[in-house]
Amino acid sequence: MFATVLAAAGLLAAPGHAAGGQTRAAGFEQQVLFRADQESGYACFRIPAVVRTVRNTLLAFAEGRVLNCGDAADIDLVVKRSTDGGRTWGPLQVINRGEGDTHGNPAPVVDRRTGRVLLAETYNTGRTDSANCAVPCDRVPYLQFSDDDGLTWSEPRDLSEEILPGEWNSWYATGPVHGIQLAHGEHAGRLVFGVNAETWDGRRITANHAALVVSDDGGDSWRIGATDTWPVARDGTFRQKPSEVTLAERADGSVLVSGREQDGTDLGHRAQAVSRDGGDSFTAPFRAIPDLYMPQVQGSLLRLGDRMLLAGPADPDRRRTMAVRSSYDGGRTWESADRGTVVTRDWSGYSDMVHIDGGDGDGGNGENTVGLLYEAGTADARDEIRFARFSESWLAPRRGPDPTTPDRAPGARPAAVLGGARETPGVSGGALAFDGTDDAVRLPFRRQLPLDDGEFTVSLWFRHTAQDGEQPLLWMGGVGSTQPQVWVRDEPASDRIQALITVRDGAAPPRSLSVRAAGAYGDGQWHHVALRRGGGRLTLFVDGREAAGTADVPGSVSRTAPFGVHVGQKPDGRAHFTGAIDEVRVHDRALSDDEVADLRDRDGAPASGTILRLPMDRVDGAR
Repeated sequence: MFATVLAAAGLLAAPGHAAGGQTRAAGFEQQVLFRADQESGYACFRIPAVVRTVRNTLLAFAEGRVLNCGDAADIDLVVKRSTDGGRTWGPLQVINRGEGDTHGNPAPVVDRRTGRVLLAETYNTGRTDSANCAVPCDRVPYLQFSDDDGLTWSEPRDLSEEILPGEWNSWYATGPVHGIQLAHGEHAGRLVFGVNAETWDGRRITANHAALVVSDDGGDSWRIGATDTWPVARDGTFRQKPSEVTLAERADGSVLVSGREQDGTDLGHRAQAVSRDGGDSFTAPFRAIPDLYMPQVQGSLLRLGDRMLLAGPADPDRRRTMAVRSSYDGGRTWESADRGTVVTRDWSGYSDMVHIDGGDGDGGNGENTVGLLYEAGTADARDEIRFARFSESWLAPRRGPDPTTPDRAPGARPAAVLGGARETPGVSGGALAFDGTDDAVRLPFRRQLPLDDGEFTVSLWFRHTAQDGEQPLLWMGGVGSTQPQVWVRDEPASDRIQALITVRDGAAPPRSLSVRAAGAYGDGQWHHVALRRGGGRLTLFVDGREAAGTADVPGSVSRTAPFGVHVGQKPDGRAHFTGAIDEVRVHDRALSDDEVADLRDRDGAPASGTILRLPMDRVDGAR
């Protein structure tokens, strides 16, 4: 049974997806490849990886979890084969049985000179419950290979002496995602995959490590190459923990490495590094990308000629909305979430990508076809593993610059106007009207915008007639219950305006604090709202007067979150404002009561501390 999928403007609408069924649209088709109720002996399948052999056989790997869906129980490594480009697949084969232990983290790589398929993997002692591996975790890397396109596999070989340094004595992980063989430069033919690890000093984790592992003899021997190490402070905080790294060779022969960033103090959930010597060293430490929206999750890279692809969930809070985003400058910058191509709006998690035909990323004859193997589900991202085939032309085309509206703060660049927000009469001069569907204003990231743990004041004018729904006015930082953030929204169904901050203080769990002002403001009139953090209090002002306040909680309102500033939109795109907004301002200090009143009564602009000022009076470059 086939479900109908609509592709419009390059964006794939969320498909209805029946277990075991297929989904097709022009240039796109997908099917369920691994699902517990379709295979005997497994409770769950996770951690996909996929490669194409020299004989054009696709090998799709996964962890077959026997007892439950936990990460550290009885886990087998399994594979399915396709000899027709992923249209049909053979039965499940067990490569490596856990026999009560965890055998997982598949990281396959193909030696295109010999045809050998190598599979790096990691073992640890298994549990019978669904809890995580104890700290320190006894993780050990192994390697298997196949010389007959994945039909049979060698006995596993322990790689500890080669790629497990003694100080990497706690968590250790291969991949999980395909490795690569270099095609350019003096190291052409070298095999490379990624690992990450932790150091345990007998009391606590003291360091995080991300590294590349390389082989120059077809996988007979391996060594640790490029390594980036970040210390963990005694209080448990650390700047970065790049993990689950995925890599791709760029057109110039350098290697781009993208990793999941997990709970580090730097802004953002993804970090990148580059190697220009075939994986022997990084040119600089991993750098977090603050405004690349993705939850804390593994992702996958693939190069198509001059275009680089990144697959992963596009929701900045939770594992859902699998999307493929493009970079046209070798991964230096990436498409924003609204420009990427949505594969599904279901729950979704880990992924891997593979060239099916059209070459291995260097262009060539014919159109590229890509395979995407990814976790997904209508109820949970761990429900099943799907395989999607799509042509490069199915991806959203490269889009020109968005219309903009000026930001009058010192040194600021214009803000992007999304969805067609239009000019309308404002409090004095113009304002912008939002349709409640896809209109928003988004600011480009600047180092001055994260408010961190300091005092601040945000303010704006708004007008609407909505009687229900969530009406987001201004949102800074992350989204969800655990990410640092600042937001103000009207909630007409509850007859109130609410503002909230979520903070992180050291290694303590996140804390949220909200203030609410009663009243219905969907009367079609202009109202002014301001939120101030200062003097140990969080205070909400409505129409120039204090409406609610509470004692502040210490901590940063921006640390660890993917960072953005959105006007009229929730960062995950699941709520939009319907009405008009004018004169949006952010100050990196607590304005006095009189200064807040000036903003309301005289539209005054305090001279100091302005880091954002959007008059919202015009749209430039509208098409």
